[in-house]
Amino acid sequence: MKYFEDIELGEVWDLGSRLVSEDEIVEFATQYDPQPFHTDAAAAEESFFGGLIASGWHTCAIFMNLLADTIKLQELASLGAPGIEYCRWLVPVRPGDVLHGRTTVVEMRPSRSKPMGLVTCRTELINQDGAKVAELQGVGMYGCRPVVDAPGRAPGEIGALA
Repeated sequence: MKYFEDIELGEVWDLGSRLVSEDEIVEFATQYDPQPFHTDAAAAEESFFGGLIASGWHTCAIFMNLLADTIKLQELASLGAPGIEYCRWLVPVRPGDVLHGRTTVVEMRPSRSKPMGLVTCRTELINQDGAKVAELQGVGMYGCRPVVDAPGRAPGEIGALA
């Protein structure tokens, strides 16, 4: 398990890559963001975007999927997140794009009231052409290394790190 104490400022997490298909763009948008430039290829051709594009919220969902897979793979002691500080959609995501995620730890601090640390990360999603399609920054909560009683200590004494 990788705890708050194991994370380093400036550390970069490679989130891997994911292909975005036309079917998933339409399916996501039909349910969550039913605007013609997300759901109808013909109407999208006539739009400002000149073709079908993924909803920005779909792009965020892809980021979350890549991050969750990385958290599991790295066995990070994730406790969820209190929110996103900002999200920018910079370049439209189109059918056939391959998005690659990269997260950088930009700030860390221990919680003053709970056994966890707060880690601010900046994430970039880059397409196959090297264009940054989205940038997000948010805070994640990560568990601290558990404290266990050390042999020979009285109950209530400060324990040793596990």
